[in-house]
Amino acid sequence: MLARSRAHTEPIDWGNGTSARLLTADDNLGFTIAHTVVRAGTVSKLQYRNHLEACYCIGGSGAVESMDGSVRVPLTTGVLYALDEHDAHLLIASDHEDLELVSVFNPPLQGHERHSLDASDYSSY
Repeated sequence: MLARSRAHTEPIDWGNGTSARLLTADDNLGFTIAHTVVRAGTVSKLQYRNHLEACYCIGGSGAVESMDGSVRVPLTTGVLYALDEHDAHLLIASDHEDLELVSVFNPPLQGHERHSLDASDYSSY
């Protein structure tokens, strides 16, 4: 059995927020769980080329939008979205509050990954 509290997991600053990696590849469970905070008023261009991701909103508000803008999902507490095709997307936190997510990655992250947020391309790891 493995037990860990967020207080014992140093958050990684990934550019527009933080990610406390609660489970990583070293835990040998086949997936990562992270507590992700997206800073209010930020827009992040993301694409996980090596991982599938699902996120469950546990606080705040924002949206996730497809690269071409054809799909936009409002995010509020209790909404889950999944990126099942390595989808390029925008992760948008509302202007007035941080967006909090529980993120699950498969295959698992090593735990040290950080985004390189650049206006010209989607960040990936």
